[in-house]
Amino acid sequence: MAERTSKTTAVDTSRPLPFPWQFTAGAVAGILEIVCMYPLDIVKTRFQLNSSKSSSSPTGGIWSTLQHIVRQEGWSHLYRGILAPIMVEAPKRATKFAANDFYTKQLQGLFFRSDTGQQQPAAAMQQKVAVLAGIGAGMSEALVVASFDVVKIRMQDPTKLGVYRSSFHCFQEILAREGVGAFTQGLEATIWRHGAWNGGYFGVIFAVKDWLTDLAQSGQTAVANPTVRNLLAGTIGGIVGTVCNTPFDVVKTRIQSQQLRGIDAHATIKYRYALPGLVTVVRDEGFFALYKGFLPKVLRLGPGGGILLVVFEAVLSFIRKNVAV
Repeated sequence: MAERTSKTTAVDTSRPLPFPWQFTAGAVAGILEIVCMYPLDIVKTRFQLNSSKSSSSPTGGIWSTLQHIVRQEGWSHLYRGILAPIMVEAPKRATKFAANDFYTKQLQGLFFRSDTGQQQPAAAMQQKVAVLAGIGAGMSEALVVASFDVVKIRMQDPTKLGVYRSSFHCFQEILAREGVGAFTQGLEATIWRHGAWNGGYFGVIFAVKDWLTDLAQSGQTAVANPTVRNLLAGTIGGIVGTVCNTPFDVVKTRIQSQQLRGIDAHATIKYRYALPGLVTVVRDEGFFALYKGFLPKVLRLGPGGGILLVVFEAVLSFIRKNVAV
C-alpha cells in the first residue's frame, strides 16, 4: 500500500515576500508599537515643552508625569493625539521605502562606474550607500510626517487641553484660525531631526553588527542568536541616532506647539527655524536643555524595537502560511 503523503507542507521562511506584504507587516508592527509606547511620547513632549531649567516637566520625572496625567486628566490622556501618528504610519513607511529604494539605486550608479571599470569594494560601497540612502530617506519621510506632527504636538501640549477636543477638532481649528500654512510649522526642523537620526543610526549599525558577530564567533553565547544581535545592534544604533537628533526634536516640538494666529494672536513667535532655535534654547536654558525628553525617547527604543521585530516576523509568518502563495 502506497505511503500516505502529508497534506501539510513546510513553509519556506527564507523566501522573501513581495514588497506589498512586507510593507503591510511593517505597517501593522509600526502601529502596534505606537499604541504600546505612546505614553512615553506624551511624557517626552511635556519634558521638551518645559522651558524652565529643569530637565523634566513641572510635574516631575517620567513616572511622576504619568501618574499626574492619570490622576488629574484621566487614562485617556495618555493617548491624547495618537490618531495623527497612526494615520501617517502607512504613508510614512511607504515614502521611506520608496525614497530609500530610489536613493540606493542612484548612489549605486554613482559608486559603481561600469563605464570606467572602477568600483569600490562591495562591503565599503554597501555601507556608504546604506548610510547616505538612509539619510535621504529619513529627510524625505519628514516631508510627510511634519503636518501630522503639528496636530500631535498641539494635542499633547498640556497648555492646550481645553483648546482642542480631539485630533480632528485640532485639525479643523488650526486650518480655520491659522491657515493651511500652519501645517508646515517645524518642517525644516523635522527634516533636520530625521536626517540626524538616520545618519547616527546607519553611521554605526554596520560596525556594531560586525562587532556582535565577532563576539558570537568567539563563543559568546549571549549574542549567538541572530535575532538578539539584530535587536542589540538596533538599540545601540537607535541610542546614537537619538543622541544626534534630540536637540532638533526639542526645537521642532516648540516650533509646532506655537499658534501662529487666533488664540495666541498677540504672543511672540519665539522659535521659527532649527538652528536659531538651538541657539535660543542654549542661551535661555543651557546646553543640556537640548536633551530634554532624551530619557523617554531612549526608553522607547528597546521595548519598541522588540515589538517591531516580533510583530513584523509574526505577521510575515501568518502571511506565508495563510495568504501568500
